[in-house]
Amino acid sequence: GRPFDMLDAALSDTVSRFPVDIQPFRDMVEGMRMDLWKSRYNNFDELYLYCYYVAGTVGLMSVPIMGIAPESKATTESVYNAALALGIANQLTNILRDVGEDARRGRVYLPQDELAQAGLSDEDIFAGRVTDKWRMFMKKQIQRARKFFDEA
Repeated sequence: GRPFDMLDAALSDTVSRFPVDIQPFRDMVEGMRMDLWKSRYNNFDELYLYCYYVAGTVGLMSVPIMGIAPESKATTESVYNAALALGIANQLTNILRDVGEDARRGRVYLPQDELAQAGLSDEDIFAGRVTDKWRMFMKKQIQRARKFFDEA
């Protein structure tokens, strides 16, 4: 088809010039759909999948455009894995930064099982309670995000 605006034209040009795989685009759309109906994540596996859909895909889309330096000793697989990890790390960081804003919209992008294990609930988040339990919980979430940054 024909591009309908400048952004669409730029995307069309990009995918015609670089070996960009369509699957990450499809996965991103799935993540946007998921975000329409899902406002809680039972565990980190569910949250990871959401993070993959909305941000890991961006990393995967970027590799063919940025390329891999010919002198690089990294394998293609390791570069894609690093790009995926960076996307996940960035999304986890966004989630932690936006807890209050998301709560005001009735959304909690934190693993429900881990909240419960920490003795916390959605009500604590909605009320904006900053307690020692909350601080410990957030430290663990920050450590997880940092592990993904380290992997990237």
